[in-house]
Amino acid sequence: MNEQRTDDVNTNLSTGRGSLELRGISRAFPNVQALANLSMDVNSGEILAVMGENGAGKSTLLRILNGDYQPDVGTLRLDGEQLAFANPREAHEHGIRVVYQEPEILADLDVAENIWVGDLPRRWGVIDRRHLIARVKTDLANAGFADTLPIDLLGRQLSPAQRQIVEIMRALRSNARVLAFDEPTSSLTDNDVDRLFSLIRRLRSEGWAILYVSHRINEILELADRVVVLRDGKLVADHPVSELSEQAIVRLMVGRELSDVFKRRRMATDRVVLKVLDLQSHWHNGVSFKVHAGEVVGFAGLVGAGRTELARILFGANRGESGTVWIDNERIDNRSPRQAISNGLGLVPEDRKAEGLILRRSVLENITMTILPKLTRFGFVRSRKEREIASEFLERLSIRTPSLDQYVGKLSGGNQQKVILARWLLAKPKVLILDEPTRGIDVGAKAEIYAVIDELASRGVGIILISSELPEILGLSDRIYVMQSGSITGEIPGPGSTEDEVLALAMAKDFVSPNQHALNNGDADLNP
Repeated sequence: MNEQRTDDVNTNLSTGRGSLELRGISRAFPNVQALANLSMDVNSGEILAVMGENGAGKSTLLRILNGDYQPDVGTLRLDGEQLAFANPREAHEHGIRVVYQEPEILADLDVAENIWVGDLPRRWGVIDRRHLIARVKTDLANAGFADTLPIDLLGRQLSPAQRQIVEIMRALRSNARVLAFDEPTSSLTDNDVDRLFSLIRRLRSEGWAILYVSHRINEILELADRVVVLRDGKLVADHPVSELSEQAIVRLMVGRELSDVFKRRRMATDRVVLKVLDLQSHWHNGVSFKVHAGEVVGFAGLVGAGRTELARILFGANRGESGTVWIDNERIDNRSPRQAISNGLGLVPEDRKAEGLILRRSVLENITMTILPKLTRFGFVRSRKEREIASEFLERLSIRTPSLDQYVGKLSGGNQQKVILARWLLAKPKVLILDEPTRGIDVGAKAEIYAVIDELASRGVGIILISSELPEILGLSDRIYVMQSGSITGEIPGPGSTEDEVLALAMAKDFVSPNQHALNNGDADLNP
């Protein structure tokens, strides 16, 4: 008897052919015109970059292509055929796939099952595990990610970079003709970025139509053939990438020049607001450092250096094994985030959606959650006062939202990050840790967030800045600690240091920078 197998596995990852036309697309939400009469083309064998500030309409465009939203007016044609998608499944069936920045990963399924979820190969009604594993191994090898993504890992064990690669592989294994990427490199290592770019170029050469949404202008200049720029839901520019410079793209996106984006008032004081001595943990080996009031201290390093884990230990989300921590010369032991907040420490986490925000709660609730005890009288929150305070911060930080009652999960990434910063401006911490604060945020919103960082420092808040963007670390930091494999390998000044110095310390422990200061070299602040 012949074995029955039901799967529509495509043995070639790159079968896409398609030309996409959008004509007069408009989509409105309450109090917001997200897209307004948008017309553009994406040609077969082309990489089209879509750029714009947060709130420009990029996410709405992608969700229309993916079938999550339907346009109010306008038409969409694929290879000349007019289409309308009622849901994502219909978009996928017609060959359009979107690789989102925040992939949905099933925690209890392994990598292979996550990649093929909803379409698992079966034999006699039972999942064909052997065939599934063989196919995923082949596909990962063809895409260049075989050594990056162990297929037996469960979804809950995946790093942000690995989750992103799962989402990319989901799209590639389908019979797509148009592939759209939404900030695909925001969580990837440099090696994985190189592999992704090689893959995208290969897909272009084989006829795929590629949309590439990114805030990283250097990536656009390196990868794209053509650039379109959206502003307030409208198409304001469409140029070959060869005609554009970084400055020209910024000007088109924000409608103005952005000069002195890293301009800061250097106002660090002699008061040590945070001191850490010999911190040992599963991830760290004897970490010691200090932060002064009004100082921005950068933490640089490669992926896996232990920076995010250090932030979580200080905030009480993870536990260290030994070591001592002082805030304003008072020894503390944060066993929970609640205790850390009461001790004057705040954290803007790397994954703002999973750890920094309650997505199904309003903007109002997300801003004021750390100060609710101060707004409560006789067990009731003073709602009018709460709204007055939150409204002030909407205006102060230029948070774009239809209302205070909007779910924060519906805001753009830049506006979500500003909501978290508004929360900490209200809470008035002594030390604030910022872990990748501008990840996935456009240049205009970055400039606004840099201004908030400067304002916090000018108030005497000690800032720990963790960032993978070296220009950001060098431009904002008063001092920089560089980490490798859970240890601090060096300390250099922010002003005047170079990317080469940071990278050398991040990769080689025996490197000594000309600017490097000796850690604990007779410094009374770092000795008990």
